Amino acid sequence: MTCYKSGERSRLIYAIREYQGRKDEPKGFSWKDYRDLILRARAQLGGPVVLVWDNLRMHLVAPLREFFEANATWLTMFQLPTYAPDLNPQEGIWSLVKRGIGNLAAADLGQITRAVRRRLKMLQYRPEVIDGCLSGADLPLSG
Repeated sequence: MTCYKSGERSRLIYAIREYQGRKDEPKGFSWKDYRDLILRARAQLGGPVVLVWDNLRMHLVAPLREFFEANATWLTMFQLPTYAPDLNPQEGIWSLVKRGIGNLAAADLGQITRAVRRRLKMLQYRPEVIDGCLSGADLPLSG
């Protein structure tokens, strides 16, 4: 989650799920994982959140919509057009992560997870790079 606030440094807040192939283990994020990430962002940012959301199927499920409605006092949600990766600053982050691990010859999934986590952690300390992802999406911070 890329976080921008005028006059403050940009932030990157993330969570990683490593699928182990266990019975009944989800392969990806559940709606609860997304909810928890949004709540974590609110706690870290200390204020209201405006969420610009893409059309991932999990982002559109009823429990998340109910969560948005129940928290409308501090959470505003905007939906990106159906297929618009060029408008999503997060796509720039993933591009940088992939570029950073592109030549990794991983022995196992854990090694890939550690490399992704290391790259994301490095990006957290480079707010100018996170700002560049917003600029690359041609979205103004203020307007």
